[in-house]
Amino acid sequence: MDVNTNELRDRFLRYVRVNTRSNPTSQTIPSDQKEVAFLADLKEELQKLGLQNVRTNKQSGYVFAELPATDDAPRATLGLIAHVDTADFNSEHVNPQIIKNYDGHSVIKLDATGNYRLDPAVFPNLKNYTGQTLITTDGSTLLGADDKAGVAEIVTALQLLKAHPETKHGRIVVGFGPDEEIGTGADHFDADDFGADFAYTIDGGPLGDLQYETFNAAAATVTFKGTNVHPSEAKDVLVNASQLAINFHEQLPKHDRPEHTAGREGFFFLTDIAGNCDEATLNYIIRDFDRQKFEDRKQLFTNLVAQQNQQFGTPRVHLELTDQYYNMGEVLKKDLTPVELAKKSMEQVGITPHIFPVRGGTDGSKISFMGIPTPNIFAGPENMHGRFEFVSLQTMEQAVRVIIQLAQEVPTR
Repeated sequence: MDVNTNELRDRFLRYVRVNTRSNPTSQTIPSDQKEVAFLADLKEELQKLGLQNVRTNKQSGYVFAELPATDDAPRATLGLIAHVDTADFNSEHVNPQIIKNYDGHSVIKLDATGNYRLDPAVFPNLKNYTGQTLITTDGSTLLGADDKAGVAEIVTALQLLKAHPETKHGRIVVGFGPDEEIGTGADHFDADDFGADFAYTIDGGPLGDLQYETFNAAAATVTFKGTNVHPSEAKDVLVNASQLAINFHEQLPKHDRPEHTAGREGFFFLTDIAGNCDEATLNYIIRDFDRQKFEDRKQLFTNLVAQQNQQFGTPRVHLELTDQYYNMGEVLKKDLTPVELAKKSMEQVGITPHIFPVRGGTDGSKISFMGIPTPNIFAGPENMHGRFEFVSLQTMEQAVRVIIQLAQEVPTR
């Protein structure tokens, strides 16, 4: 079946023009009413396409829907998942630009003055898109292809499968959710209501990406309490909380920072720092692929806090340590069937799979531990989360083809 690229493009453009940035300070589920409104419109679109059991899950805010099997053959239920929220960058008044037949070497001016540019000298990945249609920002916002490309691809694939019942497939369930970018959306995912045997997040990057390993992840907040007196009377009395924070940070391995690590190496990342003499706070994220090394990293934080408190004989340092998600490879390595099906589906449509551990996490990192193994498949965006984000329309089309092929590859039991 043919993918109508104009329809895919127009659906994607319609989605990205809507601001759906999630709110990390909110206590609601979803975190922002902009997401709620977008999901309500998406729910109505799915109903108009003729999907069944279209509903909003009250526990999570996800919109779930179902495409029934084309026959009675006993197959596993396939799940497809994408998130609708965008990242922590300006997402108001997204104004996409379309660059047709990109030549692979020219500089693309994003804004009229050329202050912001996609330059192959800076972004060599542009050279991979010779002859393709690129969709970019205007330099003032992100694009939102992460993950509205995935949303558009799933909806387009479902529309095609619905229109072509001669293409045999089993039951397919889909979930579109909020708050992935702030790391809380999948916390409330209702696996029982979703009802898949295995699933895929369509939330990866370039063509062919296939990921089934993610970091183990934790967040740490370290708070330091000082004793603030006038510096003229400070000897043996003043305790500078900011200096305590500096001392703490300097005891962490200097190599184990994001800017020095790659591949399967983990890290400690100081995301922000605030303070004065009286009180200071350090916020970190802790990452590692190996569970034991991950636990060792957290233990190092606990030990350093204990050492500083012991030094002063009073609890001047307080640690809040929270696990965020775990390496979904722990689940998927027990049965690599979903990975093999994705690999085969890509190969069937002429794509070479690029399998590697993702130095981050996906909603699948949490959903896999809820009993639904969920690898991650490419959706197309590059340079995500900022003004230099872009996506190839041809890559999006290929993602639609992979989804359709996946639906056909699910074997009978």
